[in-house]
Amino acid sequence: MERRQFTSGVFFTGLGGWGPAWALSLNEADAAQGVRAALERGAIAAVGLLGRNDGFLGNPKVRIPLPGVLEDAAKLLKATGQRKRVDELVTAMNRAAEAAVPQARTLLVNTAKSISVDDAVKIVRGGDTSVTDYFAGKTRQPLGVQFLPIVTKATEKVALADKFNAVAGRAAKFGLLKGDDANIQRYVTGKALDGLYLMIGEEERKIRRDPIGTGSAILRKVFGS
Repeated sequence: MERRQFTSGVFFTGLGGWGPAWALSLNEADAAQGVRAALERGAIAAVGLLGRNDGFLGNPKVRIPLPGVLEDAAKLLKATGQRKRVDELVTAMNRAAEAAVPQARTLLVNTAKSISVDDAVKIVRGGDTSVTDYFAGKTRQPLGVQFLPIVTKATEKVALADKFNAVAGRAAKFGLLKGDDANIQRYVTGKALDGLYLMIGEEERKIRRDPIGTGSAILRKVFGS
């Protein structure tokens, strides 16, 4: 049986077919190995960056603000001398995300290791964030389940969280907030996941831009030109 190969998005069987002169010829096993390595590398790097003190709070790309109209409510509270309590809530929200993210490592790594050959081939042929898109599709829902109780525990320490949820609930009735944004805990969980996939995406783009710089032979072969 012939092993299917492809070059830069053009599939061919055996010796048939041609791709661009600069393209590397890959078999499916190489593609799968390379994508698994990229997935695992991106996941571990993102978790390491975010799952530490100030991983969210100190990074403007992923720092979690109060949602929508709650920012206006926060301004009113600050005007009445409650700035410290509002700041405590924002800090607690980001600390909650920082505490939750390390829980993602095992699921992300296992997801990387279990990727199918067909999915790997699609990722290699995909866009700059196809690795990240695959991760999000496979892991967002189960990670949300894992993150929520951690986030809830962290935000419960700040009494103002319940008050904001009450304000958000009223705002939601008037259509000013929708879905998970009307609940601080679910909002933070969603934003923690957004930040995680954002950073995985950045790692993926680094690999695609400079596969040689990764020091990995298989990443250079799969993502290099």
